[in-house]
Amino acid sequence: GYGMTRKGRGGAALTIAAVGSFFAGTVGTLFIAVFAPVLSVVVLKFGAPEYFMLMVIGLIASVILAQGSVLRALAMIMIGLLLGMVGTDMNSGQYRYTFGSYELLQGIPFLPLVVGLFGIADILVAVERYVRDETVPTISRISSLWPNSEEVRKAVPASLRGTVIGLFLCLLPGGGALMSSFVAYSVEKRFSKTPEGFGDGDPAGVAAPESANNAGSQTAFLPLLTLGLPSNAVMALMTGAMLIQGIVPGPQIMTKQPDLFWGLIASMWIGNLMLLVINLPLVGLWVQLLKIRYRMLFPVIIVVSLIGIYGVNFSTFDIFLTALFGLFGYLMHKWRCEPAPLILSFV
Repeated sequence: GYGMTRKGRGGAALTIAAVGSFFAGTVGTLFIAVFAPVLSVVVLKFGAPEYFMLMVIGLIASVILAQGSVLRALAMIMIGLLLGMVGTDMNSGQYRYTFGSYELLQGIPFLPLVVGLFGIADILVAVERYVRDETVPTISRISSLWPNSEEVRKAVPASLRGTVIGLFLCLLPGGGALMSSFVAYSVEKRFSKTPEGFGDGDPAGVAAPESANNAGSQTAFLPLLTLGLPSNAVMALMTGAMLIQGIVPGPQIMTKQPDLFWGLIASMWIGNLMLLVINLPLVGLWVQLLKIRYRMLFPVIIVVSLIGIYGVNFSTFDIFLTALFGLFGYLMHKWRCEPAPLILSFV
């Protein structure tokens, strides 16, 4: 999307993202409505060995997310696994790698890790380039808010493939929209006839991950609604929200509370429709944000990010963790290491 924006196609990028998300979300909603009863029977046959192998497959698949050295990708996976071991062991109750810190008894929080590696680190890299005046980005004038025929030709099949990836990948433990997005982008780049265009404005690089994350956001509900098992961190939060309301996730939702189940399905489609209605008419407004100067944008992003991190647990320790992981992410960029495998193995 950023590559398209530099060429004056920022409006088209936002339109492709909105339409692709709506299509994938609609397919994902229909997928749940049709296959939820069937999958509930299949998944009940899974035991510990099957879940273990699914996780191993997920870790192996995350290697393809890294560009360049496979050794660096494996190193990132191991670091992610080590970070995920911090906290209280669920089986023995023993503390692992907490170094006497009370804040780490529940493990390393996910948000400080991901905001630090993907948010703060990217800003540090961008500030370095901005200060050195090496690659100050030049944004061409937005020529049109609608994709042209060539962009549509590339975006449509990419959106279809991204939708399929999102549908099935989010059924795996630890899948989620984030993993679906990275895998869909990686798949498009691997099989593209012009992989050099990815990162430089290829519409497929927008359509595939946007479709994958929206389709995945819907199908991630399947394990929760059919088995009562959250497949990722977001669904774990959803489980807590349902329990607070006196709703026990599991197969009995479809039989004992059909109004709730089908109401949830309907709300998913309405939400996707509102996504389209809100985004498309306001694309012209969103592209105006490109006029904000970087020296104003960088500090605003950092402040908003840190306020968001603090607002989750009202903990200053989380802010220090975010800064620490931001510095670590900056060093990873210097060492040409990808953060995506680390995040996925951590989850």
